[in-house]
Amino acid sequence: MLAMFGLLACLACAEAAPLPLPGDGAPVDVELVLAVDISQSMDEDEFALQRAGYVEALRHPAFIDAVRSGRNGRIALAYFEWAGVVRDDGVIAWRIIDGQDSANAFADMIAARPFRSFRGTSISGALGFGAALLERTGFSAPRRVIDISGDGPNNIGPPVAAIRDAVVAKGIVINGLPILISPSPSVSRLDRYYADCVTGGAGSFVLPIYAASEFSTAIRRKLIQEVSGLTDERSVRVEDAARVDCLLGERLRQRFSDPYFPELDR
Repeated sequence: MLAMFGLLACLACAEAAPLPLPGDGAPVDVELVLAVDISQSMDEDEFALQRAGYVEALRHPAFIDAVRSGRNGRIALAYFEWAGVVRDDGVIAWRIIDGQDSANAFADMIAARPFRSFRGTSISGALGFGAALLERTGFSAPRRVIDISGDGPNNIGPPVAAIRDAVVAKGIVINGLPILISPSPSVSRLDRYYADCVTGGAGSFVLPIYAASEFSTAIRRKLIQEVSGLTDERSVRVEDAARVDCLLGERLRQRFSDPYFPELDR
């Protein structure tokens, strides 16, 4: 486990350097990291829907009400975009959200970002980076959450389940938003993959998105749950009991003869 914590630190510093806004011990109800997939498997329409979903959710009165209803009436929020790596220009550092104005300002920063994507899907790298952001805040919060969305399995970096376990061991909750609007025929159960290999921690949940029309409502619902700390059992829509292979993405990449990956044990 010590070696895995060291790997988490290495993942976090490999590309972008997490530089959170100092919190000076300010109490908040939750420290929430939004980790958004921008890998090349996301087409422009999916990416636009995903971004619009977060922007609309942050502006929505129900989200503001959830923020204000907490003991401290405010949360700490950070955002980053990821694919094979996390880049410096893909990070929006920590901000306090305590009402409509601060939520709108954060939504404006997300909306203003240019569209871009790049190669690879490193969920493990995104989790490591998100954990480093949470470890380096100056806020005081009873809950720490990584909210990760994506449309494919891990195929770069360390095995995702091992990193997930190390992050959860730090007391961090990981919730997942698998996007199944245009599912790959080779990855038929991405929702089960997220449930078995990506998410974890007390009260964690998976909220799959199957249609474009679900994006905005699903993201708003997920953010409200994460801010309020209440678990809606309807969110966990993963019914198949059969477990999936957590090395699925790595095996698929090997099948396409990517020279960057050695032969995997079978």
